[in-house]
Amino acid sequence: MDRLVNTVRPYAWGSTTALPDLLGVPPTGQPQAEMWLGAHPGAPSRLDRGAGPVSLADVIAADPEGELGADAVRAFGPRLPFLFKILAAGAPLSLQVHPDRTQAAAGFADEEARGIPLDAPHRNYKDANHKPELLCALTPFDGLCGFRHPDQAADLLAGLDVDDLKPYVDVLRASPEESALREVLTAVLGAEPQALAETVERTATAAAQLAPKGGPHADAYAALAAIAHHYPGDRGVLAAALLNHVRLQPGEALFLGAGIPHAYLSGLGVELMANSDNVLRCGLTPKHVDVPELLRVVRFTPRDAGVLRPEDVDGEEVYDTPIDEFRLSRFVLAPGATPRPLAARTPQILLCTAGAVRLTSDRGTTRDLTLTPGTAVFAPAGERLTLAGDGTVFRATVVA
Repeated sequence: MDRLVNTVRPYAWGSTTALPDLLGVPPTGQPQAEMWLGAHPGAPSRLDRGAGPVSLADVIAADPEGELGADAVRAFGPRLPFLFKILAAGAPLSLQVHPDRTQAAAGFADEEARGIPLDAPHRNYKDANHKPELLCALTPFDGLCGFRHPDQAADLLAGLDVDDLKPYVDVLRASPEESALREVLTAVLGAEPQALAETVERTATAAAQLAPKGGPHADAYAALAAIAHHYPGDRGVLAAALLNHVRLQPGEALFLGAGIPHAYLSGLGVELMANSDNVLRCGLTPKHVDVPELLRVVRFTPRDAGVLRPEDVDGEEVYDTPIDEFRLSRFVLAPGATPRPLAARTPQILLCTAGAVRLTSDRGTTRDLTLTPGTAVFAPAGERLTLAGDGTVFRATVVA
């Protein structure tokens, strides 16, 4: 196993304090949005096996089967198929969806054939892979996930008593569910920007006034007001009203499959995803919004937010998802408990988020590493580890 040195990404929406608090270091005063753990070419973790720091991506490229195992290489190719992150949202992230594998492959091939540079701001598909993801809260965490049922969205909008919203309310109440959601989102994304900005301002004002009064939509109104504060006039504010607002408690998670519109609003969590950069945005961002492609990828099926809680499997708390590229689990260790053996045919990254835990490996010569919050190790496929101590450890690995 190897201790990882990881990169923190300073995106503008990041919290200035959440990651430093977790890591036990002074804040810099600048946003610290994500810490990446893995072998993504954008910011690969680094490790040192005695010859100086080297990228985990380079280590894997030099010996894919030795690091990943034959099963993972056969299933996903010679690269780590997941990206693990700590995410610290101090402001809302963009409202977005991810394509499925077929859509990603077709979109990537089309943009390659048209010669659109990978770093072009209007490029939609950076690779040919899908990007399912799982977000598990470390603190209370607010987000938006999936479409509300249209009657619920209609009630929420009607309660704001904004004249400009009444046509949307009528559509949501009169049309079949999926066509109603499609029609309203299409109207919002296609509206004249200045006229819509005025509607957003009136919506935000009404939401801010209603939120303190309580009622069934109080939390959703508070979220809309907060989103509009960060993105005044943005059409994503109205799109957000169509989505389920959810507050996760620590240990609860959201799984976000292809075509599900979502946005993270605030809080600290761990995120595990397929190793892809494919994002289609529909608001809450100054970045490119490709409305026709977005509407092609979005799945207009109403659903509940789908809060996911772990299932205990012999003391390992597993977050069950329908994805093979990654598997997230958690160990909550008590002082004096019997050490836990951890063996896997596939690679794994172990991340401590609370307390202090000791990892022992018997690969080659026995060695110990102690992890404290925010520190992590990479263990190649087949390495046998033992876990002990008093704290919480998240485990990211592969189903293969």
